[in-house]
Amino acid sequence: MTDSPKLTARQQQVLDLVTRTMELTGAPPTRAEIAAELGFKSPNAAEEHLQALARKGAIELLGGTSRGIRLQGRTLRAMNEARSQQMMLPLPSLAQLTLPLVGRVAAGQPILAQEHIEQNYVLEASLFRTKPDYLLKVKGLSMRDVGIMDGDLLAVQRAADARNGQIVVARLGDEVTVKRLHRSRSQIELLPENPDFAPIIVTPEREDFFIEGIAVGLVRQNMVF
Repeated sequence: MTDSPKLTARQQQVLDLVTRTMELTGAPPTRAEIAAELGFKSPNAAEEHLQALARKGAIELLGGTSRGIRLQGRTLRAMNEARSQQMMLPLPSLAQLTLPLVGRVAAGQPILAQEHIEQNYVLEASLFRTKPDYLLKVKGLSMRDVGIMDGDLLAVQRAADARNGQIVVARLGDEVTVKRLHRSRSQIELLPENPDFAPIIVTPEREDFFIEGIAVGLVRQNMVF
């Protein structure tokens, strides 16, 4: 097996930023965010570095989305190994969290009502930069392109509001969904990260819409990331 192509110092900076952002938020950065963080004059400079990383096999670029970056090869294996090591629990010497796993949520009831709790998980606190309040089992593939897959456990911090671009748990009537939030003056959009799914439009007159929390981490039950 040959070694991965050597990266320039700038390419390594971009790759480190992409990896760090995915570890902290569960989603890759946009070109504009990379440019702002690393002091590039425009997102085009970020795009050039991403294209170079793709040619060298460090990442894969996915069309149709501003966050269409997927780690590849040695970079992905290194991140996966680090996550897998973190999740070999329990470890008595480490601080731990007991998090309830929320199942199907009944309309009109708090998401953490006792009847919604399927079981509790004990996890290492250092897995999460921001402390979560509960886990929610992901259903479907609408967030596939940011690595959130069917059956994953999404770590959620309770919140009644969120910033544009954050991945949220939202309630719409009887349904709870995981989407990326985009708020404009006229409406709220709940955006999927999979082109096979359409955005959900929430108009101001809709009274059964609530933000239940913000995604702060991800747990894959088979420990393979």
